[in-house]
Amino acid sequence: MIYAIFVIAALGAVMGTLLGIAAKYLAVAGNPLAGEIEALLPGSQCGQCGYPGCAPAAAAMAKGEAPVTLCPPGGRGLVAALAEKLGVNVDLCDVEEKQPLVAFVHEHLCVGCTKCFKRCPTDAILGGPKQIHAIFPDACTGCEKCFEVCPTECIEMRPMQATLQTWYWPEPARAA
Repeated sequence: MIYAIFVIAALGAVMGTLLGIAAKYLAVAGNPLAGEIEALLPGSQCGQCGYPGCAPAAAAMAKGEAPVTLCPPGGRGLVAALAEKLGVNVDLCDVEEKQPLVAFVHEHLCVGCTKCFKRCPTDAILGGPKQIHAIFPDACTGCEKCFEVCPTECIEMRPMQATLQTWYWPEPARAA
């Protein structure tokens, strides 16, 4: 029995060492610009840009295949930061500034069809077939995918309410 434990421990140590060496010498260098762009993106993986997440969107922007106005939840601030990072001129007049939204289900209208449940990219919707659904506001990214497919129009997009975790001091007014 003791012999088997030592053999398994030795095999684990040898395999771990081999994997560490392989990770060091066989590493594929990625595009550092894509990593910097991904760090600027919100990271909500909502898919509003048409890409399955923020990493593929950042890679497309780094290659020049996607515009800097790609991310709707980011707003003007993100577009300006991305344009500065990529050295691109962009007209901010066309960029819509959206406030953060959270889905809300009117329970008296919900029939439990699960169409919203299937479209939510962050699993922020609680419920099942023929049951009333509810939203976890902390997990909702405001992508409006559930809002678009709801047949009974029981989902409403509301502005995110400030909590102790999200509230911040407003900037003081600048003296003229």
